[in-house]
Order: sequence, then C-alpha cells, then structure tokens
Amino acid sequence: MKYSKPRTEKEATDILLAEKGMAKILAGGTDILVQMKAGHIEPDLIVDIKNIPGIKDVISRDGGYEIGAAVSGYDFNINPELKSFAPGIAEAFDLIGSTQIQGRCTMVGNLCNASPAADTVPALLASNCTAKIVGPKGIRECGIEKIPIGPGKTSLDKGEFVKSIFIPSRPDFSSDAYMRLTPRSEMDIAIVSAAAFVTLDSHGVCTNATISLGAVAPTVVRVKEAALLLIGTKLNDSALSRMANECKKACKPINDKRGTIEFRSHVAGVLAKRTALLAYERAGEKIE
Repeated sequence: MKYSKPRTEKEATDILLAEKGMAKILAGGTDILVQMKAGHIEPDLIVDIKNIPGIKDVISRDGGYEIGAAVSGYDFNINPELKSFAPGIAEAFDLIGSTQIQGRCTMVGNLCNASPAADTVPALLASNCTAKIVGPKGIRECGIEKIPIGPGKTSLDKGEFVKSIFIPSRPDFSSDAYMRLTPRSEMDIAIVSAAAFVTLDSHGVCTNATISLGAVAPTVVRVKEAALLLIGTKLNDSALSRMANECKKACKPINDKRGTIEFRSHVAGVLAKRTALLAYERAGEKIE
C-alpha cells in the first residue's frame, strides 16, 4: 500500500487520477482506518489531504459557512457561531462517536462514507448544503444529496475529492433540528434519523420547510410531500400528523436485527414530527 501527503489540490487530483488500483482519501480516518483494520477494504493508495491549504478552515462567506474537509466534530462544536447558526447540523455532528472520535471525525468523511445511517447527511440535506468538489477538470459544486448513490458508494469520479461543505445563508426566523433513535445512547449508529429545517413569517406561520430521513432507504431521503404539508401552518397537530404519514410512506427500509420495516417506518414519522417541532421552536425564538 502506498501513502501520499500532497500539499496542493492539483497534486492530490494528479495522484488520484494516476492510481490504477483502489485509492482512498484520508482526512479524519475514523471510517477508513477502522475498515482497513477489519479487513473490509485494502486500498492500494491512501491520499492524506490534511496538508492542503484551507482544508481545515471554517470560512464565513455569503451569509453562510464553508467547512473544510478536515474540520473535526470537536472544532465545529466549540465554535459558538456555528452552533448558533446551524444547531441541527451541530447536534448531528456531535453524535458521531466518542469524545476521542470527535477530535478526528469530519462531515466530509461522514458524507463520503455513504452510509444510509450517517448522522450529518440528513441535517446537511435539510439545510440545502452543497459540496465543493476538486477534480482533474477543476472545481464543481453539487447538492449534498447527489454525493451518496448507495451504501458505501458515491458519485465522485476518478481523481475527485470533496474539498468542503457549504452551509448556505438562512432567512430570518429560520432554524433546524436533528434527532435519531439508537439502541444505545452513545457510540451507535441510527436505526432511524430525521432532520428538519423551517422558516417562519413574523406571525409564526411556516413559509418554507425541508424534511429528510436517514437509515430508511439506501440513501438519505428528502420528503418533499411531507414538508409541503407544513407550509401555511403553525405546525398544529393535524399538519404534523399528515406530515408524519407522508414520512412513513417515503420509507423503504430493510428488516434486520436492529429493527423491522414496520418499526423503522413508524419511528420515522415520530422523529420527523419531533424534529419539525424543535426546528419550529428555535425559529420562533428569533421572532421579536
């Protein structure tokens, strides 16, 4: 196995493009090193991107924040501006692993590991975040939902890697939330997860919403029909119940030892209601 530590984006893409075997990116390492030790993967090349300029930076721009691919969960969650700006993303990021793991894990790694149960992906999707991708043809951007295409698989082309994630600006009276159900309270992966983003008018009426679900399909699901049911309401019981039913219908989970199809579908509706309400409360607190 070869190990490379490029110092520029171009050097990294050239190395990735030239490799004929399996190449893997190392930013935090909390997924890939575990997978290697377990014998699940045997890369021919490891490309450590941590020395590339800007890869560890958090940059405020256009009313939002660009999060470098090597920014850790710890770095994100000790930043009061980020936690206040995107509390749902912060709580999702904070749920990845233990305190020790938090010092290394990254959102980009969580995204590119392409697990249906990834914690940050539903939260990033609910907030309409985008990924900045570096490759042989330059830099391109795409929506978060277009990166994972199946368990363990991404849409990235040969020679490409994700440089950063952009959390866009938020309208006034907006906020987000994330919740998950796990067998244990710590260091476990979600049986089901849900994220919500809502925007209110000055009277507390929902004017825009996004609902996303994790661990209920091969990739994270954006439930547009459910979100539409919240618009024009103050998230009353009727609207929430109809929204939960749409979430149940959107689920395509599997039966395994962690949960049945029926259980996961039911919990998806319950968590969607709870996250929507929490996001609504947070957004409402911004109304004077």
